[in-house]
Amino acid sequence: MHFPPQLIDGYRAFLLSRLRYEQDRYRALAEKGQSPQIMVIGCCDSRVSPEVIFDARPGELFVVRNIANIVPPYAPGGPAQGVSAALEYAVCALNVRHIVVLGHAQCGGIKAFAEEAAPLAPGDFIGRWMRLMAPAAARAGERAAQSPADYLRRLEQANVINSLANLMTFPVIAAKVGRGETTLHGAYFGVATGQLLVHDPMTDAFVQVAADDHARLVAAPHS
Repeated sequence: MHFPPQLIDGYRAFLLSRLRYEQDRYRALAEKGQSPQIMVIGCCDSRVSPEVIFDARPGELFVVRNIANIVPPYAPGGPAQGVSAALEYAVCALNVRHIVVLGHAQCGGIKAFAEEAAPLAPGDFIGRWMRLMAPAAARAGERAAQSPADYLRRLEQANVINSLANLMTFPVIAAKVGRGETTLHGAYFGVATGQLLVHDPMTDAFVQVAADDHARLVAAPHS
């Protein structure tokens, strides 16, 4: 058997730590089913795990991850159905109260889109998927008028806002938002800094949360 040894070691650590202390919770989730109140749509990037960032326990988050945390617009019969199917289940079966689109800094997919990188393979699945970002690129402004770092950050954040807009093209989501049953949120995680910014729909800006706690952590000497 050639299963990755790193995963086996990680599973052993899970057995001795988390499972030991949360075994009753796992049993209850198995018997009663899941009922998360929050759905997170995140990126596949290995540095941006929602369960880690939000310190979530089993059963607390319903997570969907894809390249560049994109939500496609509502398109029954269209080619991009994985995210749409997950949204349908989360909203109609689990009745989640919150949907969070979690973007992040240093997103490889968005950088490839911005730089018009050549396809990695003949199928160009990434390129076709990233074309869903076109409205976000229009929102981010002229690339030539900004530094490369500023443009990528604006594009990463514009992509979050575009995904929030696409969520509202789903009739069932729009109806639930209108009735106050579901709330949509945009967030942006700084991989290098650990900062979490949340989109403020009133100002259209991304505002840091838990800023005082983050500042104390940064100021504390490292052991």
